[in-house]
Amino acid sequence: MKRRFNPFPLLFAALILFLVNWYVLSGLQTLIAAPYVAVLFSAFVLLITGMMVLAILRVGKHGMGWLFKISTHAFLILIAAELVFVMFLIPGDFYSWATHHPRNVYWTGFALFMFFMVVLLFLYGMLRGKYAYRVVKHTLYFDDLPSAFDGFTITQISDVHAGSFNSKKSVQKGIDLVKKQASDLFVFTGDLVNNKAEEIIPWMNHFSQIKAPYGQFSVLGNHDYGDYVKWPTPQHKHENLELLKSLHKELGYRLLLDEHVVIHKGGQKIVLAGVENWGLGFGERGDLQQAMNGVNPSDFKILLSHDPTHWEAEVLKYSSPIHLTLSGHTHGMQFGIEAFGLRWSPVKYRYPHWAGIKTDQGRVLNINRGFGFIGFSGRVGIWPEITVLQLKKSV
Repeated sequence: MKRRFNPFPLLFAALILFLVNWYVLSGLQTLIAAPYVAVLFSAFVLLITGMMVLAILRVGKHGMGWLFKISTHAFLILIAAELVFVMFLIPGDFYSWATHHPRNVYWTGFALFMFFMVVLLFLYGMLRGKYAYRVVKHTLYFDDLPSAFDGFTITQISDVHAGSFNSKKSVQKGIDLVKKQASDLFVFTGDLVNNKAEEIIPWMNHFSQIKAPYGQFSVLGNHDYGDYVKWPTPQHKHENLELLKSLHKELGYRLLLDEHVVIHKGGQKIVLAGVENWGLGFGERGDLQQAMNGVNPSDFKILLSHDPTHWEAEVLKYSSPIHLTLSGHTHGMQFGIEAFGLRWSPVKYRYPHWAGIKTDQGRVLNINRGFGFIGFSGRVGIWPEITVLQLKKSV
């Protein structure tokens, strides 16, 4: 039975959009009392909105081409800037209402200044921020870490999304930064591409440069399965996935598909396991039990699992401790603030813990903010991350 279209969410969103733009226009008219302000502003908003609607309607036939990218980015920047304008304008209007004074021109001007600051910030994120790689270091202490691995280092990257890259020079800077860490082990935690295996081919020479003494290991993410594009036949989709798996091997990465390897050092060992993507709402493919088949419960275990929802849903409940889980997936939504003691991103409303270290019952999760980007072709406040984790034995 075909599901009936419910127009109310769309109508509600349109109403909110109308009210936001009406309020912004009232602020602009406070600063410039001229009839043409309303005409120009309305025409501008309708142009951007119309372009976006047209681009969405054309996606099925023409894909996410330049019209789609330009219109959706322009719409996103406009809405974000307008919301900041409104956020600053409302307190000033409330004060004016409470004191029975007219709207303060200077406060309105400040709100407009913040509008343009948001626009500039998004433009920076699109031009520079998406390649502003950061190294984030964590030292993790474990009581039962084998002593031979005291000081062992792991470099993690995640969510490359190679189909979004457009600057080989910038990507190479990120690769050089990965290589500079000279870690003992390198791991990649999924989403090598946006949709198709061919997207990584132009970047093979970049990511194949990454080497580590104890090997390079990887897992698949939700985007790697090709679930978000229409394939001519199921066979085409299958062949795409098989090609992607072979390209992991060409990169020099051992792809862990619900399996584990044993890493030896100084006569001792740790277990490194990896599962296929398991994520609430993004496909629960991975089989943790199979990945841990044959592993001694007392072994020190590290798990690569793309989606962090797997950690709370299954990993924490596993019969023996999985000491460290490395994930990605969230990207920190590529937008937020991590400065001056503040740490916020809209993604927190979907993933309460969306980046960095979390500990529960002595088990540790690290969520990498992602190396690449998708959807919004930029990063604002949540910069692309290279994680370096040092394992230490508790004294």
